[in-house]
Amino acid sequence: MSGVFDFTAKDMTGSEVSLNEYAGKVLLIVNTATGCGFTPHYDPLEAMYKEFRDKGFEILDFPCNQFANQAPGDEEEIHQFCTLKFGTEFPQFAKVDVNGEDALPLFAYLATEKPFAGFGKGLKNAALKKFADSNNKQYGDKAYIKWNFTKFLIDREGNVVARFEPTTDMEEVKAAVVAELEK
Repeated sequence: MSGVFDFTAKDMTGSEVSLNEYAGKVLLIVNTATGCGFTPHYDPLEAMYKEFRDKGFEILDFPCNQFANQAPGDEEEIHQFCTLKFGTEFPQFAKVDVNGEDALPLFAYLATEKPFAGFGKGLKNAALKKFADSNNKQYGDKAYIKWNFTKFLIDREGNVVARFEPTTDMEEVKAAVVAELEK
């Protein structure tokens, strides 16, 4: 496979979706959870989506329960939570694994293209690293994603251009999205 648009994923109803449907758009692919300390990221994500979707921007939301069981509901429960609490309108896919033998191949690809480079500096980031390392031991070398709300920026040709850990300030993420949209 040569790019993100070569992959498929199941939507909330279980239907297979070719990511080629998003060819020509700038994407932000995010693994999410409804019960995480980073769940408030839905607010700035939705704000970006509303601001930029008419300029060829899409956010693809992949709920995942692999990080301290912080997305325990089924697809419908997760969708209801996101739409009622945060007003999300961007595409939400079926709940997936992003690590381990059963990881959605898309996430293995994303993480290979832009490997984990750390959570950043500071006490909060160090604490998250310790917790994430403990959680991800079970996946060994297939611990592709370190925590919920890891974001991958994809250009209009399907190339992975940036990875943002959940500790990255959302204004930095937005600036990168704007820069990519302006290319």
